[in-house]
Amino acid sequence: MPTLFRFVSLLPLGLLHVMGAAMGWLVFWASPTYRRRFLDNAAAAGYAFAQVRAAVGHAGRMVAELPRLWLGDLPACRIENAECVERAWAAGKGIVFLTPHIGCFELSVQAAASRWGPEHGPITILYRPARQRWLAEVMRTARNRPGVQAVPTALNGVRQMIKALRRGEAVGLLPDQVPPEGQGQWAPFFGREAYTMTLAARLAQQTGAAVVLARCERLPWGRGYVLYLEDLSMPLSDSLDAAVRQINQAMEHTIRQCPGQYLWGYARYKQPRVEQSAEVAA
Repeated sequence: MPTLFRFVSLLPLGLLHVMGAAMGWLVFWASPTYRRRFLDNAAAAGYAFAQVRAAVGHAGRMVAELPRLWLGDLPACRIENAECVERAWAAGKGIVFLTPHIGCFELSVQAAASRWGPEHGPITILYRPARQRWLAEVMRTARNRPGVQAVPTALNGVRQMIKALRRGEAVGLLPDQVPPEGQGQWAPFFGREAYTMTLAARLAQQTGAAVVLARCERLPWGRGYVLYLEDLSMPLSDSLDAAVRQINQAMEHTIRQCPGQYLWGYARYKQPRVEQSAEVAA
């Protein structure tokens, strides 16, 4: 499997996206559970299937492009509105990059690290090691790409993120990810209650770091990507409850910019798993 993974990483991006789109549709029609969740989540956000059908293929593209993103050369990625990041760096308190499961979120951190890492240090991200030994080894190598520092989803990893922000560096999170029990709270997301991480809000509140929203969209026919960046519409609230709701609203806003590339099949409204707590500690 590792050999196949490395071989796939050498294929042209356009071919990977064609293969991935076919795989996405195959899974959509083969799995009634996945298809029902996809349609239900999209409907909750107010979208008919015709409006988000492209997301079926993009879910497969996300999987097919991973070997290239982890082991190959960095694909072409244009950055839009880099000025908001430059303003955040100028404030000197670090940056919390937030992106939902949209487009090529794996490339978001790599592109930002390539652009700002040499001057401002690595971007720290959390990751959960894979259970398969070969995949865990690939991920350990791939997630620590130049300018990216991957830390475990545990208390020690959270502490490293806090230290990075206090050094004036950046961290990256997917705040629409369902956290383990005890590490989140229930908050509205597209009109339905969803268990939502508090980590993103706590990191910004405790360190004074700037919050920057990101979405990395795929261009057609493997022509590369565009990373769109923007500030929160208003400063993050000092209240944790309000800040968590505010971040969910920001994720909704980001997703509505490109609903055809969001992972509508993600189990966003599931019950949280039971796991050792990784609360933010000073």
